[in-house]
Amino acid sequence: MRKGACLLLLFMFLTGCTMLVQEPVVTVKDFNVVSVDGGGAGMELYLSVENTNPFDVSLLGYSYSLKVMALPLAKGGAREEVRFPSGAATDLRIPIRISYGDLVQIMKRQPNPDAIPYQLSAGLDLETPMGQLTVPVNRNGSYAIPKQYRPSSILDNLSNFFRTKK
Repeated sequence: MRKGACLLLLFMFLTGCTMLVQEPVVTVKDFNVVSVDGGGAGMELYLSVENTNPFDVSLLGYSYSLKVMALPLAKGGAREEVRFPSGAATDLRIPIRISYGDLVQIMKRQPNPDAIPYQLSAGLDLETPMGQLTVPVNRNGSYAIPKQYRPSSILDNLSNFFRTKK
């Protein structure tokens, strides 16, 4: 019996106890344009993080890489603390900034504005009672540009603006 307990303790020590931690279930809920200004577009990636563990875990920070139509578009990360309660889903927003130069490169490829493919690679750095753990998030999906941000809509608005100024 004593030998079995020693082996279990040795196994837990060698694995860092992380085998006792279930990775939270991360779902990409939405990806939205939240602002447009002189420098480009501000977007937010909305994730849902479901902690299926019997204990709370905390986000220490994250990193991400975003490709749109296979073009590397944005990379970043932040140190941010968010608590994920046991047995609950918590929303997490990740801000992303995209320059006009990058948007022009995408538009040159003449994408379907209702289904622009994207690839997200991210890592969520978590603190658990058993130590630190990085949860990978890899998702492929498509994004529909909101009507008000499509080039045709912006040009129509500009055209209407100049017509009313005469």
